[in-house]
Order: sequence, then C-alpha cells, then structure tokens
Amino acid sequence: MTENTPKRILLAAPRGYCAGVDRAVEAVEKALEHYGAPVYVRKEIVHNKYVVESLTERGAIFVEETDEVPEGARVIFSAHGVSPAVHAQAAARNLDTIDATCPLVTKVHKEAVRFAKDDFDILLIGHEGHEEVEGTAGEAPEHITLVNGPEAVDDIEVRDPERVVWLSQTTLSVDETMETVRLLREKFPQLADPPSDDICYATQNRQVAVKKIAPQADVVIVVGSANSSNSVRLVEVALESGAGASYRVDQASELQQAWFDGATSVGLTSGASVPEILVRDVITQLGEWGFGDVEEVRTATEDLMFSLPRELRADLKAAGQSTKRPKQLDLRPV
Repeated sequence: MTENTPKRILLAAPRGYCAGVDRAVEAVEKALEHYGAPVYVRKEIVHNKYVVESLTERGAIFVEETDEVPEGARVIFSAHGVSPAVHAQAAARNLDTIDATCPLVTKVHKEAVRFAKDDFDILLIGHEGHEEVEGTAGEAPEHITLVNGPEAVDDIEVRDPERVVWLSQTTLSVDETMETVRLLREKFPQLADPPSDDICYATQNRQVAVKKIAPQADVVIVVGSANSSNSVRLVEVALESGAGASYRVDQASELQQAWFDGATSVGLTSGASVPEILVRDVITQLGEWGFGDVEEVRTATEDLMFSLPRELRADLKAAGQSTKRPKQLDLRPV
C-alpha cells in the first residue's frame, strides 16, 4: 500500500435500530415525559450500554427483578420479553406495567403456547441465560427444551419423536440456527417447523449486509455491546464471510489504530440496538486515520414500524396526546 492508496469505509445498510428496539426506547422516553421520573425498567430496555446510560440520566431506573420495584410503582418490561411468572409477580405488587416486548418476540411466545397446548415437545434454539430465552421458555416450561447450538443436539431427548417442533431466539446467527435445525431433523425426521421464521427480519438483514461487505474488507467493525446477541453474531458472520479481521466496540473511543495498519478498506455496521450517533462517531475517528471515503452498501430497505405499547398509548390518548410515531429516517452515509 502506498501513501496515495485511497482508504475507504464500506458502510453496511441496513444497520442499527430495528423496529422493536426503536419502539422500546421511545416507550421509555415517552413514559418519562408523560409520567415523570422515576420510571422503573426491568432489565436493560435493549442491550446497549449507551442507550441505558442515556435513559438513566433522564430518570429511568433499571432493575434486575420485579421485587426491586416499589409496590404500586410503574415498570416497563424490556424488548426481550418476560415470562408469565414475571407478569404475575408484577400484579402481586400492584405495579402499573408497560410491556415493551418486541412484537416479533411476542409472536414466538404465542407459538410456544400454541404448540404446548397441542402437547408438542418444543426445542427452543437459543443461548442459555439470555433474557429472551428465559421469557419464551417461561411460557411452557414443561414442554420446552433449550438447544444451545449444533453441539447440543446429540443430548436432546423428547417424549414422542413424531410430536416435536423447533422455535428459536430471534437474534441468532441464521446460518448456525439452520445448521442446528438440520441436525435436529436428522435426529427427529418428523420435526415440525414454526409457522414462520422466528429469526427477526432485522437480524437477518444485518447479517446479509455484513456478508456482502466482509469479503471486500480488511477489517470489519461492529458497533454494539457485549451483551447484545445480534451484535456478537455480526462479528462471527464477518469472519466467516471473509473479513481479514473483525472487532466489536461499544463506541469510537474503543477503536485501536493498530487494528487498521496496512488496511485500505474497513467494513462498518452496528447491531439492532445501536443508535446511529455511535456509528457516526466511528466514521469520524476512522476519517482522522485516513479513511475518508464512505460508501454505503445496501442490501435491503426497512420500513417496518410498531405502535407504542398499548398501556402507554391508552394513557397518552386519555391525556389528549398524540400516539403517532414519526417515520424513521432512512440512514445515509455522511
């Protein structure tokens, strides 16, 4: 590489906020505006450090469990969903609840309930300990067995191999999930599929975009937090798809200039819970290191939008406030 070799950023699109995250974050913002601080939130509203810290500064109080919320107070459930047991605990403490569960996660919950009612064994593909998995498993714990990736398939047992179905966490690697399903079907040939793909559109779209830029990138940077499943998966997808190297950062200050020694092309994306300001900061930093050309690589356009949680909508309407949400801007490179 010579000093005159142009250095570029390949900016993946889609990236960043998905419809479920956008809805959940706005739910906390609207609740703070309408009810005033404090507003309690069970778990992180979305898995992003910057978002949680920003909402904390505005008066949101994040707790791990429902019993940490004062009796009679208001609590928002995170985008990842909660089990029926959590709803019952909130009711027992007379809490005013706002359920910001992503509608795509709610869809998986309903599938679990339906298949359990039909007495299927449900094989839930997902990561043990993830909040979404805990919420879904809580819908039908006696029917659900967690499958923690392809390597776990050999140990799975069911009551009746002819009445078994698979569901999945919404934020998994598409390729790894399909490999897990393939192995499960080898073991249980009568394995039924869910009515529709459980992996959310945003997760799939972000992985497709990374697959497109990775072969052209010496380094791929993924903006996202360590507890964000879909962000962590994007690093893996980048490496599997031919990137020379890939790193996840929460923000631009975590970038290390040595990562880009000898690089002429940097791929850049962000997880589904990441605000665009953090991507802009990374672009600014890379620009200072000579990566001045920004080329957006678009593989899909997203226009899905979810309405605010019904409990919040009802209170806003009663107060004569608008519940309409502005259409998300299509994010373009700087």
